[in-house]
Amino acid sequence: MKYRLLAGGSVLVLTAALSACSTPSDSAGGDGRTTVDVWLMRDSVSDTFQKEFTADFEKRHPKIDVKIQIQEWDGIGQKITAALASNDAPDVIEAGNTQVAQFAESGGLLDLSDRTDELNGEDWLSGLAEPGAYEGKQYGIPYYAANRVVIHRTDLFEKAGIDAKAIKTREQWIDATAKLNKGGTQGIYLPGQLWYALAGFIWDEGGDLATESGGKWSGALDTPEALRGMAFYEELQALGKGPKDSDEDDPPQAEVMAQGQVAQVISTPGGANVIVEKNPELKGKLAFFPIPGKAAGTPGSVFTGGSDLVVPAAAAHPEEAVTFIKELTGDAWQKKLAVAMSYVPNRTSLASAVAGDPGAAAMAVGAAEGHATPNTPGWAAVEAENPIKDYMTAVLTGGDPAKASQDITRAMNAGS
Repeated sequence: MKYRLLAGGSVLVLTAALSACSTPSDSAGGDGRTTVDVWLMRDSVSDTFQKEFTADFEKRHPKIDVKIQIQEWDGIGQKITAALASNDAPDVIEAGNTQVAQFAESGGLLDLSDRTDELNGEDWLSGLAEPGAYEGKQYGIPYYAANRVVIHRTDLFEKAGIDAKAIKTREQWIDATAKLNKGGTQGIYLPGQLWYALAGFIWDEGGDLATESGGKWSGALDTPEALRGMAFYEELQALGKGPKDSDEDDPPQAEVMAQGQVAQVISTPGGANVIVEKNPELKGKLAFFPIPGKAAGTPGSVFTGGSDLVVPAAAAHPEEAVTFIKELTGDAWQKKLAVAMSYVPNRTSLASAVAGDPGAAAMAVGAAEGHATPNTPGWAAVEAENPIKDYMTAVLTGGDPAKASQDITRAMNAGS
């Protein structure tokens, strides 16, 4: 099967999908005011935050009105592609951090490289900034981040005599998990296809999912570093009863932990809310710690999910768009957003903003070691088919890791 890792594939085509795009407001009206049109994604801001930000922005910039439209994640890639190909694109679009490269390749985004200093680019989270760049130019401005942590049962840890705060290394984590994996309790529920977790373990070993050389990308799951990452995943996964042939959504791992026999899961902190909703008896019995790394001084690497803000090349008001982005990604509103939505701020220097939120604080620690998927437009095709999941199942069900990794690497490299 061809996964087209090396292929490009993001071409702007004006299609019927344009009918899904809204029509931005006209340029400055008779009163001299300009409306900046913005697409933000569902749940990236609350209604209250949106109203407070808009009111403050318009007060600080009396000649600019803000029109925010909330978009759904389902189908957003096609909708953004259509908007970028049109003559009526919004001025600012929120895009998933791993989507930016495919939109930039098309030529549909404004190069913001010369604005990074004024947008506080000196300490952006690398997991947002790196995928926001393409071929040496910065198109995406980091907005907010989220990553996985370990959600654990404090009562089970206490019963086993384990101090979660003392778990700083992989070795300590394995020892604790093995101790918990007794008497009908699963030390950890880790499904066999949680590939984001595997990616973190591979990055810890110095490997990657794919690498670039001479402008071409190649799969890298057959490297010694990637194989060591998979070996650690296999060791950890064995300390529970997670299925080897499905991911965290089948069955939903929060629902599995809610049944009461699981000590740990790897999840975003929001998973704890779902667990308690399913089993109110666990309220007050869940806590968080960063995924441990190989050494005590460095947390484990994590996939940094989240969003970047981009400006279409066809935006009617690019300067006003940058002004909007500067405010939303600046110190004051980043701190407020982090507290309101339990997100990780876009800059490492703002991590203290979530110190009072245990889940977000654990995320912020991990975010310092955040990574993104390979920064190539072709990665979207790989992820859509996701052969990594099949590779993981092959290894976990007894397949030879070296052969399985070579097979998947050849398949990933088949496209051109």
